[in-house]
Amino acid sequence: MSDDRPNPVVGERLEAAFAYAIELHALQARKGTTIPYVTHLLAVCSLALEDGAEEEEAIAALLHDGPEDQGGQPVLDEIGRRFGDRVAAIVGGLSDTLEDPKPDWRPRKERYLERLKLETAAVLRISLADKLHNARSMLIDLTDGGDELWTRFHAGRDHQAWYFRELLAVFEQGLPHSRNLPEFRRIIGELFGSATDAR
Repeated sequence: MSDDRPNPVVGERLEAAFAYAIELHALQARKGTTIPYVTHLLAVCSLALEDGAEEEEAIAALLHDGPEDQGGQPVLDEIGRRFGDRVAAIVGGLSDTLEDPKPDWRPRKERYLERLKLETAAVLRISLADKLHNARSMLIDLTDGGDELWTRFHAGRDHQAWYFRELLAVFEQGLPHSRNLPEFRRIIGELFGSATDAR
């Protein structure tokens, strides 16, 4: 006999997280576009759920950029108040800095990569979903608009290639069976070539 009870992952807490994500990011667009930022949060949540995320991970996926982009530690504290310590801990693990202004790009990313190696599977799963959606969007925009894409970012193509390849190595080590990993690996190859390619 099948169990036809509603899936507890898709319930009132996730609905509340979506509402709070809209509140935080309503006026924000994806970098260099007019695409509403909330589309990214929905995509990351979807990718994480498809990869086995539990309810608190799905909530964290919706809120993962809130503190970093929309208010720092006070927003992280509010996430903890509304959704609990575990959700706040996951979101904290996904933030490369809460400082404003942000530190320089390369050392900030180096610190994030070192920390990511020690994070839980929940943090890795959402980080991979986040970076996969970013990489998908980058590949679409590169195909449509060419190398102008790289001017959107604080760091250019070579730095992005380094960062995404390092992320791939972390995910291959820490989350080798993720259903999102093969696509991420493929897109990194399409965006940047192999690590030994000169360009």
